[in-house]
Amino acid sequence: MKKIILQLCLVLISSSAMPQVLSENLFYLLDTPESFESFKDHLSQISIICPQTFRVSKEGVVSGSLNRRVLELAKANKIKVMPLIVNNGFTADLLHSLLSNPAARKRSIRMMLDYAKKYRLDGWQFDLEGLNIADRDSYTSYFKETAEAFHKAGLQLSAALVHADENVGGPTPYHSFLYENWRAGYDFKELAEAGDFLSIMAYDQHTRRTPPGPVAGADWVERIINYLVKEGVTPDKISLGVPDYSVHWFPDYTPEKGGFSNARQIGYKMVEYLLKKYNAELMWNEKAGCHYTFWDNDGVYEYMYIEDGASLKPKLDILEKYKLRGISVWVPGKEAPDFWTVLKEKTTAKK
Repeated sequence: MKKIILQLCLVLISSSAMPQVLSENLFYLLDTPESFESFKDHLSQISIICPQTFRVSKEGVVSGSLNRRVLELAKANKIKVMPLIVNNGFTADLLHSLLSNPAARKRSIRMMLDYAKKYRLDGWQFDLEGLNIADRDSYTSYFKETAEAFHKAGLQLSAALVHADENVGGPTPYHSFLYENWRAGYDFKELAEAGDFLSIMAYDQHTRRTPPGPVAGADWVERIINYLVKEGVTPDKISLGVPDYSVHWFPDYTPEKGGFSNARQIGYKMVEYLLKKYNAELMWNEKAGCHYTFWDNDGVYEYMYIEDGASLKPKLDILEKYKLRGISVWVPGKEAPDFWTVLKEKTTAKK
């Protein structure tokens, strides 16, 4: 009897330690040593890799290449490869020219199909940003044309889309600028129905253009998911964008601007360096679900909001709560060491 009870306890312990969520874990990949090494070291936790190495011109010419080692590791570990297609610099004029030119759109689709054969890809992801509200219909049509061609060829198509949590201009000129030039151009429902899934960039809540604040507060992230679901996007088409970088706000100066507040994205090694350099106290923001700190640098306060394993947990709770497809992480090489520990505890990577 004691042996049976002991065996039962062991089963319960092992079950409670198992990951709770089957998640399609997508990771973006930069062509840097740090990004590659992080990818190589965590292959079992990755479902899809999206290298940011291709760009499209206003004439629809697609150019770029893929690292042979990435392709070999992905194939050996059953990881799908879906490169990003990017309008260089997220230039609005370039994107408008591409979208308004049927011949350019057709050319880009053909070239993506050719590259897919060359590299034996599983698909592509649109990362076409700086989209103006006036180009909304053109973007939707282009995405649908591409999806139709890809699906005939057995390829997937997804899109990385800038976040939105309401369909209005917002309370300030800054909000209005973001709405018209970055958010309102995406028809989330139609894009989700035409493509295989959407990677929603639920980060950059605060940037160098804003006062200091969370990179992706949990309360704000949940508002984004609620909005998408209300707009008619089914949870199985939503991949939750997750940042693994932190942001540091500091005073800056140029002859043109004079003095101004600036910010930069930083990796966790820099986070640790700044914490030690300024002997800064780490604090927890309960509402946002993240650590933050600030310090006095010769009479001027600097701020840092931090993404790590602790901030990942509430985001993965949202993944589980809404039964989302998975997560889309920007970007390997910047993460805290405990990021991977939490991801392994909370998810099993879908292969």
